[in-house]
Amino acid sequence: MFDTHAHLDDIKFDDDRRSVIESYVQSGGTYLLNASSDIQSSLNGIALAEKYDFIYAAVGVHPHETNKITDESLYQIEALWKHKKCVAIGEIGLDYYYDFSARDTQRKWFYKQLDLAKQLDAPVVIHDRKAHAECLEAVKKTGVRGVFHCYSGSWEMAEELLKIGFYISFTGSVTFKNARKTVEVAANAPIDRIMIETDSPYLAPEPLRGTRNKPENVIWVARKIAEIRNVSTEFIIEKTEENGKRLFSL
Repeated sequence: MFDTHAHLDDIKFDDDRRSVIESYVQSGGTYLLNASSDIQSSLNGIALAEKYDFIYAAVGVHPHETNKITDESLYQIEALWKHKKCVAIGEIGLDYYYDFSARDTQRKWFYKQLDLAKQLDAPVVIHDRKAHAECLEAVKKTGVRGVFHCYSGSWEMAEELLKIGFYISFTGSVTFKNARKTVEVAANAPIDRIMIETDSPYLAPEPLRGTRNKPENVIWVARKIAEIRNVSTEFIIEKTEENGKRLFSL
């Protein structure tokens, strides 16, 4: 299994990070991408990737943290990209649900990080919450490649993303009872363009909703997508692992 988006550097794992990682491996985990939220998180992700062969890192500044970013941060991201275990820029994007950073600030640094990723030919990991049209416009305008993580948009938007080469990734939210749009996308997206993730420690799937999420729970996402598509869980695990390895050049 390939959990293509987790936050193992999160403080919620400080007490048992090692055992959480070991449980993931014991459950069949073969690859994991640790996504970052700011520069310190990016450094922590690289350190984790150096410690474990199967963990890789994405580096970048989440929209919530863009009120703290500077031009120096971009130089730091560029330097971290050169690390052999760094495989993406992310997670970056727009979040109009919480608005923890002003929208103009989010937009400014989203575009700056997209431009950097394009310059480096690095795949991007996109965070898009309640900002579907703007995120779609941004990736089209900058010509980047990558994945929309924790996909929450419509099938129509997914079709536009697929046309320009993007991947679609699903979290435990695909198992939620009100996930009609997400289920539609999971049913219709080409099998070679979907990925699975946990977004640990967030978004635990049914029947674990409300608990701290862990990478080993990515199996529940695979099972749900297999059910939606009427195929075996093993088939979904195999294909999503292939897709993650292809996008991140593993």
